[in-house]
Amino acid sequence: IGRTVMRLTGWGIEGNFPDLPRLVVAVAPHTSNWDFLHGAAAMFALDLKVSFIGKHTLFVWPFSAFLRWMGGIPVDRSAAHGVVGEAIETFRERRAHLLVIAPEGTRRKVERFKTGFLHIARGAGVPVVLVGLDYSTRTVRIGPCFDVGEDIDAERVKVEAHFAAIPGRHPHLGPRAA
Repeated sequence: IGRTVMRLTGWGIEGNFPDLPRLVVAVAPHTSNWDFLHGAAAMFALDLKVSFIGKHTLFVWPFSAFLRWMGGIPVDRSAAHGVVGEAIETFRERRAHLLVIAPEGTRRKVERFKTGFLHIARGAGVPVVLVGLDYSTRTVRIGPCFDVGEDIDAERVKVEAHFAAIPGRHPHLGPRAA
């Protein structure tokens, strides 16, 4: 299904997904609802079983069952409730776990990425793979993959610089490179 959707929409995949059982997958830029379609198509095309964090308001009938089946985890962003700690604990409990997160945390304009995905990867001792949705070439760009260092803010700046060169569906909504 994923390969068919990608072919019909003119999208392709560049790079290889790391052959690792546990990863945080940072997908950006996230500027459109269409990002979900292209990301899901790539997930199915690559035969990946992932979990992903999404805002709780998306998990309503008739979509909730389908989103949960796909690995969706609803999060209420208006309340602090230990999402990072819960995600780290999930990594500790599972031998295989791919957690997909949009570092912007929203489709709206952001000045900088949130750092939760980096804290999760560091706390769980798992690498991060960057996956870009390049609308200019209709390409899902996989890589690089890296281990998170101690300076989370420096890591955030590097990740933002990587994604700054990848135009989303609405490029004016992505963060600026530092």
